[in-house]
Amino acid sequence: MGISVREGPIAEVVVDVPPVNALPVRAWQELAEAVRAAGDDPATRVVVLRAEGRGFNAGVDIKEMRETEGFTALVGANRACYAAFAAVYECAVPVIAAVHGHCLGGGIGLAGNADIVVAAEEAYFGLPEVDRGALGAATHLARLVPRHLVRAMVYTCRNVTAAELHAFGSVLEVVPRDKLRDTAMQVAEQIAAKDPYVIRRAKESLNGIDPVDVHRSYRFEQGFTFELNLMGIGDEHRERFR
Repeated sequence: MGISVREGPIAEVVVDVPPVNALPVRAWQELAEAVRAAGDDPATRVVVLRAEGRGFNAGVDIKEMRETEGFTALVGANRACYAAFAAVYECAVPVIAAVHGHCLGGGIGLAGNADIVVAAEEAYFGLPEVDRGALGAATHLARLVPRHLVRAMVYTCRNVTAAELHAFGSVLEVVPRDKLRDTAMQVAEQIAAKDPYVIRRAKESLNGIDPVDVHRSYRFEQGFTFELNLMGIGDEHRERFR
């Protein structure tokens, strides 16, 4: 359990934090370190990011936040999520997110910053942050859905399906759950067959022409989460969620 890595030209980073892959601070840090290390390895040509268990990612561990006095867990989660999302975005090689089940909160940060997303038929995506007394990852949601839908999803906490994202073009393939890993690996093999120097420069160039600075944008969002917690609203909604 935890974060595991299978090295090779196609590096696999696998998240397995039962019961729902809601990650504590340390796991977010380990995920960031694993993705960065994989991309820094000259032998790596592409990274596949996937998960075991009931879903891809359920965001931060609310229980850890509730049980930690003061704002230590909040600051830790914000910094660690920032690091994990940045590691995916800045990874020197393309990152393919293979999403099944739920992709919520921090999961949106990972999938939204990935280069390619493939998803299982039952996968769904959403930001329940407003119902948790927090904000964040709209930066990354905006890379998956149109702008007005971003606003509707943030305000109402509604989810969207893998099929909807496929229609938008932000999910490359939608397949049965038992075909998800194979599909991700097939896409990875196509990339791994290319000249690795060219692919690394392609990743760098595509990041360079992005119209939104995802790091600054996400950090701006995080400031409002701090405000909500200072006002006591974060604790109120986390207690209600429990």
